Amino acid sequence: ILGEHLRICPQGYTCCTSEMEENFANKSRSEFEAMLKEAGRAVQTTLTAQHRSFDSYFQDLLNKSEKALYDAFPSMYGELYTQNMKVFKDLYSELRRYYRGSNINLEEALNEFWTRLLERLFKLLNPQYHITDEYLDCMVKHAEQHKPFGEVPRDLKVKATRAFIAARSYAQGFLVGSDVVKKVSQVSLSHECTRAIMKLMYCPHCRGMSSVKPCNNYCLNVVKGCLANQADLNTEWKYLMDSLVVVADRIDGPYNVDTVIGTIHMRIAEAISNLQENKDSLTAKVFQGCGNPKISTKGSSSEDKKRRGKVALEAKSSAQALEMLVLDAKGNLTALKTYWITLPGSLCSKKVMASSAADDKCWNGMTRGSYLPEVMGDGLANQINNPEVEVDITKPDMTIRQQIMQLKIMTNRLGNANIGNDVDFQDASDDMSGSGSGDSCPDDVCGKRLSKSPSTRQPETHAIPKQSGHGINGASSRSSPSAFLLLLSVAFIAAQHLWR
Repeated sequence: ILGEHLRICPQGYTCCTSEMEENFANKSRSEFEAMLKEAGRAVQTTLTAQHRSFDSYFQDLLNKSEKALYDAFPSMYGELYTQNMKVFKDLYSELRRYYRGSNINLEEALNEFWTRLLERLFKLLNPQYHITDEYLDCMVKHAEQHKPFGEVPRDLKVKATRAFIAARSYAQGFLVGSDVVKKVSQVSLSHECTRAIMKLMYCPHCRGMSSVKPCNNYCLNVVKGCLANQADLNTEWKYLMDSLVVVADRIDGPYNVDTVIGTIHMRIAEAISNLQENKDSLTAKVFQGCGNPKISTKGSSSEDKKRRGKVALEAKSSAQALEMLVLDAKGNLTALKTYWITLPGSLCSKKVMASSAADDKCWNGMTRGSYLPEVMGDGLANQINNPEVEVDITKPDMTIRQQIMQLKIMTNRLGNANIGNDVDFQDASDDMSGSGSGDSCPDDVCGKRLSKSPSTRQPETHAIPKQSGHGINGASSRSSPSAFLLLLSVAFIAAQHLWR
């Protein structure tokens, strides 16, 4: 029949009624959205699998270290351990909470552990004296300068904070990447895009050419126009993938989590041994600075003398497992780097089943023949002259702009982790998921604009999307480059609402 009634397809002779054309338009829209979600799910699956593998490995390291401590310390230290079990449990609890995203200053948590342990052990090692809380305060001030635990606290603080900062940022980076893909995959298609997709996929049917495939370049122009905003994720997405690779090298290199996390119990045992060996000289120095405490009426205990024997502590290395994890992750991250700009080509070749570029018997949007227009570039700005999809380049999609900000925030955090600096997470509701910003961090120069030394200050704060199972508490930001990023975030959200 004559096609004067058609609103999308060419108005020559046609097999389609208006109702058929509308049905085809709805069908093409749902099919294309399903293609996008399927492609996105594949990326999400890869990223969440990498997170799950590393998270399981890291938690196992921590669990084994804690179990080794609980198994060996009772026979090594007797009352020194049994009466202070909570101190050790609290330490591992704090370490887990930090890794999972709680707003904890890790250096302060470690300092608190050593202080509490020193107070408890000093009393147990000097049972013949009545030592008050006020005396303990004085003792701590005088003892710290004499390094009662040797170099272990300082050494462990440096190594553990770097390892935990890197591990936490690395694990969270995978989740943020997956969350970005999920949110972007839910962005609905514009009216103009729906028309273009229908013309690409089902107008050949209306012309009686159901077996004719769309021309490849024609398909690319349609999909690039429809996914113009998504392609703008490319730059920050690449930076995130590169930053994860850099931190992966730190985790399996200078900040080696296998060596550091897997031996925490051994370092604690070494520290307690140092304290026992230096007990007499330390006690004399404390008495000199704080005065002699009163003699206790309970009498002394011989428990310490009984428990001087050492039990060999071992840490089973899982370095090979870590190396394999990192290699697998780096391979996947490298493969995903160009996801957003290769997506149109992938959809056209694998899903739409477009014809080859040289085919002159393909569907060109009007009939069977060659497709002459040039292929547009990637991203919103390059669609100004797209012959197939009318794209308003002055109105970027707000959801996607928010996700670009999320990528910047996470990349900035990984850049800090790369040099041992801590930037804390702040829990953010979904309507604030676009807040925050951060300098892009393309490669190994990630942190070179920032301070070279490990962080000894209160962690900075950025907003990140909610992740199920990962409780994240807020904190105020200190004066830092990140403070500017947060101000920029607030301005962005305000502008967003005005725009709408």
